[in-house]
Amino acid sequence: MEKHVNLLAALQIGLRLLGLVVAGVLFALLHFIGDFTGEHEAQMVLSIIANVMIVFATVLSLPGIVAGIGLFRKKEWARILTLILSVFDLVSFPVGTAIGVYSIWVLSNPETVELFKNS
Repeated sequence: MEKHVNLLAALQIGLRLLGLVVAGVLFALLHFIGDFTGEHEAQMVLSIIANVMIVFATVLSLPGIVAGIGLFRKKEWARILTLILSVFDLVSFPVGTAIGVYSIWVLSNPETVELFKNS
C-alpha cells in the first residue's frame, strides 16, 4: 500500500498545482482582456475578478499541497486531511471524482491505517 500512498500524495500535489496554474493563466488572461478593452471600468472589474479568483484558488489548493507533503512523510493528520479533501473532490466530475474515490479507497484500507500508525 505504500506505493499507493506515494502515488496518492503525488496526485494530490499535482492536482492542486494544476489548479493554481489554471488560475494563474486565467488571472493573466483577465488582466490582458481588461487592458485590451482600454476602458477604465472594464479594467477595474476584471482586475477585481482576477484577484478574487487567484486568492480563492490559492486558498483551495494549499490544503491539498500540504496534505500531499504530509502523505509523503506518512503523517496521520495528512491521512485525515486527505480523506476530508477527497470527499469534496467527489463532486468535481470526472477527474476529481476518480481521485476522490481512489483516495478514500487507499486511505481507509486497514493496511494503510497501520502504515501511518507505525510511522
